[in-house]
Amino acid sequence: MNLLVDIGNSRLKWATSGPGGLAAGSALANATLTEASLAEVWRGIPPPERLAIACVSARRLAGVTRSVAGSLWPGITIIEAKSEAEAFGVRNAYLQPEKLGVDRWLALLAARRHYALPACIVDCGTAITVDLLDAHGLHLGGMICPGLELMKKSLSAGTEALGYEASAFAVGPANHTGAAIYSGVLSAAAGLIEHVFSAQPEPCQLLLTGGDAQLIAGQLGCACRTDADLVLRGLSLLVESYL
Repeated sequence: MNLLVDIGNSRLKWATSGPGGLAAGSALANATLTEASLAEVWRGIPPPERLAIACVSARRLAGVTRSVAGSLWPGITIIEAKSEAEAFGVRNAYLQPEKLGVDRWLALLAARRHYALPACIVDCGTAITVDLLDAHGLHLGGMICPGLELMKKSLSAGTEALGYEASAFAVGPANHTGAAIYSGVLSAAAGLIEHVFSAQPEPCQLLLTGGDAQLIAGQLGCACRTDADLVLRGLSLLVESYL
């Protein structure tokens, strides 16, 4: 069995993988993550042979993960995922391949393995990233913008009158500020995705992942698929190359 860890900007997501496939555990908030809390979560799982880590957040959290795994399972093999120029039939479009976020890279690998191409892959997390993959596995580049919470918080930080509100509202023209901001940022995210997707020259599959994937998918005027574990599936592929 392998233990897969995806450390994003807000949450640590994890899963185990083996002959039975992928089994995802409950995500943990980065802000409250400690060695003790992570050890408590993992103490009850069967001992894994390998730990694969993808980290786009503070390196401290990767250190916490390694420390807990080494304490619980001495001798475990630890693999740190990195973006590459080419792997598993995917060619990275970045001029400096290692600069592509490792979460985006792993999502591309998973899309190539598990879904029909061409594909437009959108990670709806702290940041919203859009990446394009052609029918032959060539990465065509991507886009990045703030995620829903960052957009709301930036309005609050950059204006005197607009405060931050975490509540959800119906989407549409609103009669109070909280609902207007909620509708505005959600429509902005959906508009970006639809704009990129509609500009593709041939039929393309739209894949959404990340914490806000389901919410944003509900606002799209085009068909899409959501896969909450896309990055973890990419990590699982990486582990295969070490077997």
